[in-house]
This record gives sequence, C-alpha cells and structure tokens, in this order.
Amino acid sequence: MAKKFLMLIVLSLIAGCSSVAVPEGIVTVDGFDLNRYLGKWYEIARLDHSFERRLSRVSAEYSLREDGSVKVINRGFKAEKNKWNEIEGKAYFTGDPQRGELKVSFFGPFYGAYNIIELDKDGYGYSLVCGPDRSYLWILARQPVLERRNLQMLVNKADSLGFDTSRLIFVEHGE
Repeated sequence: MAKKFLMLIVLSLIAGCSSVAVPEGIVTVDGFDLNRYLGKWYEIARLDHSFERRLSRVSAEYSLREDGSVKVINRGFKAEKNKWNEIEGKAYFTGDPQRGELKVSFFGPFYGAYNIIELDKDGYGYSLVCGPDRSYLWILARQPVLERRNLQMLVNKADSLGFDTSRLIFVEHGE
C-alpha cells in the first residue's frame, strides 16, 4: 500500500512539472475551430530541439479520438538512417475550446504546451505555434511550401514576440 501511495505522489509531482503555459506577453488565437484544424500539416520551419534534430519532411496529423481528445501523429524522415520516425500522442484543450491553447503528450503524464498564436482563420492554411516558452516555435502549413509573403509575415510576427528567428530551421520536403 505504501508503494502505491509513493508512486501516486511521484506521478503527481511529475505531472505537475509538465509545462502547459502560454509565454508571458503572448496571446493565443480566439475563435478557434478544432474541426477545421484537423488533418495534415507540414512543418515549414522550427526552432531546433533534440527530438526533431536532423529530421526532414516533418508533418503532423491531427484527428479526433473517441473520447473527444485529439490524436496527434508526428512524422519525420532521418536521411542518415534512411528511416521514417513516427510518434503518436494526444492533445487536450487547457480551457476554452475556442482558444488555441492545448496540451500535448507523447510520453505518459508529461504534457507540453501547444499554443496557436497566429492562424489563417479564412482557410486554415497556416499557423504559428509555440510551446511554454520562447525556445519552442513552429511554422506549419497545409502544403509543403508556404507562400513567401505568408511565411515572412509569420517570421516577422514571431520576431516581434521575442522569438530568435535567426535560429529557425527551414524544413526540406523534397523527395
């Protein structure tokens, strides 16, 4: 019994360490429509992190799960191993489902912030997403190439919000 109790406390502490905040000074989109956001998105640019290092042709696919949460499948190609990497996760709204604020988990009780801070609300063709701080940033689009003016607008917005856009990695999607 004591071991179960101790394990519960440890899991609670670990879950409490998960970071699902919106960075200070950043506002997420409102009027968000999850059904329009579902489907495949291509990663156009990102800030570097070990979990995506040296991946090309990166995409994310979002679909509804039976329990109302979002199934997330992230996929990328590692050329030096000639191998696709794929991982499945789940996402939940952290509050109002009309706000672009979700938490996503790929590893059990660990959640990270998925904050949509810019969105093409007309066609849902591109989005700008950040994590819990300014070291996580992604530019996503429905096609593997984003129109130059839209890409520049998203980079400018990220820069104005304090992201180090000089460190952006632009993802290759060629065969």
